Amino acid sequence: MKLSKARIAAALRRAGRSRNIDQTAAEIKEQLRKQQLHQPSLVEEAFGCQVLALLATLNAACIGADELGEAAAEAFRQHPDYGIITSFPGLADSTGARLLAEIGDDRSRFADARALKAYAGSAPVTRASGRSISITYRRIKNDRLAAVGWLWAFIAATHCEPAKAHYRRRRDHGDRHSTALRHLFNRMLGQLYHCLQTGQTYDETKAFPSPSTTPAESTAA
Repeated sequence: MKLSKARIAAALRRAGRSRNIDQTAAEIKEQLRKQQLHQPSLVEEAFGCQVLALLATLNAACIGADELGEAAAEAFRQHPDYGIITSFPGLADSTGARLLAEIGDDRSRFADARALKAYAGSAPVTRASGRSISITYRRIKNDRLAAVGWLWAFIAATHCEPAKAHYRRRRDHGDRHSTALRHLFNRMLGQLYHCLQTGQTYDETKAFPSPSTTPAESTAA
């Protein structure tokens, strides 16, 4: 049995996995060592050829996707808004290009940040009838922008401490995972709108001010 746990773990790392690698490698090795039902040898050889052909097709598709992503990233780096967009945590060449493609670079396209948030589906819908008020998430939206926004918020909440603290507060407040991420996306999208309108880059101290900072101290800073 040449396929050891170490080789499986190395393959997982090459594929981009970063969590629970040893545990996953052990589980894969255990499953591969179990007795399996067999077909006649000629049938198994035919299946093997079929799998290799499918893997070759998959490899070609992956190479094409990588080349397309690099071309899109190269074009995005030449855009005037590249520095502003990628200054935000969670936005890099791929996610930033997808975001720009959906919101465009026409400064007058959205009347204000609320219009952009509604377009992205991050702003909730509030309905009032008599004494009852209901707040629900927005169903009619740009699904592609909402998808990249979810990814943006997830990465930011994972790698940016202020964004992570904001997400954690929303969870402690009672929000579910998806709701807390949507709230974080909503906040950061408004910040991005402001930065694009004013030509500023992301400033963590302004985006997520310390709760202990008073308005006077914030103004003085």
